[in-house]
Amino acid sequence: MDSGQTVFILSQLVLGAVAALFAIILWSKTRDIAWMLIVIGTIVVYIEIVHSILGIFGLSGGDFFSIGSVPLVSFVLPSLRMISFIAAFLIMIIRQFRQK
Repeated sequence: MDSGQTVFILSQLVLGAVAALFAIILWSKTRDIAWMLIVIGTIVVYIEIVHSILGIFGLSGGDFFSIGSVPLVSFVLPSLRMISFIAAFLIMIIRQFRQK
């Protein structure tokens, strides 16, 4: 592993951890469903980062279940992230239209 890849991995881990920490702090302060979905999406992003880094080191272990040639975890995590963001934004849009 070269120094560029090491810097990339460390920056992804640190920035993802900070984002997940702030998301968890926000989760404890709010009960708004839209914000909770954003928090869930952020935590799933960090799980994706950790899973991809474990995959780089050959420690992922999530390749037992596959859809075709794609591991199930590699399919579910990005989908779950996008579904939570879509739901949060949709809730915010619906709220904006109901207020008018």
